[in-house]
Amino acid sequence: MTRARKLSMAGIAVGALALTVSTSIPLAYGHGYTTSPISRAKNCANGTVQNCGPIQWEPQSTEGPKGFPAAGPPDGKLCSAGLSQFAQLDDQRGGAWPATQLTAGASYTFRWHLTAAHATTDFKYYITKQGWNQNAPLTRSALELTPFLTVPYNGARPAADVAHPGTLPNRTGRHMILAVWTIADTGNAFYQCSDVRF
Repeated sequence: MTRARKLSMAGIAVGALALTVSTSIPLAYGHGYTTSPISRAKNCANGTVQNCGPIQWEPQSTEGPKGFPAAGPPDGKLCSAGLSQFAQLDDQRGGAWPATQLTAGASYTFRWHLTAAHATTDFKYYITKQGWNQNAPLTRSALELTPFLTVPYNGARPAADVAHPGTLPNRTGRHMILAVWTIADTGNAFYQCSDVRF
């Protein structure tokens, strides 16, 4: 085989490998995660929580169908946005996830870091009901389905770091906050679960 032919074959092999890699890995150019209260995804990315699977490299990628609560990811898979590769986020781990300490009824600023801006419908924040089952994966029946904070964007693109001042609900004990960032020009939204304690 001539040197030119060997190089040509090598080039074809590299191209085929690149195509295989690019089509077998989900798009991870990413989107966003909550930093305050810190989300499960970000705790994994920081290394605060171990054995998280692929979410540790792409905490911004919990993207699923929009329309929550009428549509969106299925019950029990809300924290992973219904993505099997991020299923570790749905595991309650017996209450071992780190929880952000909050004060019921207090003013609080919710924060996101966005790795890619999208035209945005809104950001909504939901919280678990008092007495919810802390040992089961998060479901709609465990949540108050009326958000306690809604921040409309009307199609605008938010900055890389966004802050949403609001008032925390009245709760006691351990809870979860589900933050949903709904994109205006796609069929998707981003879902972030944060463990909190009042």
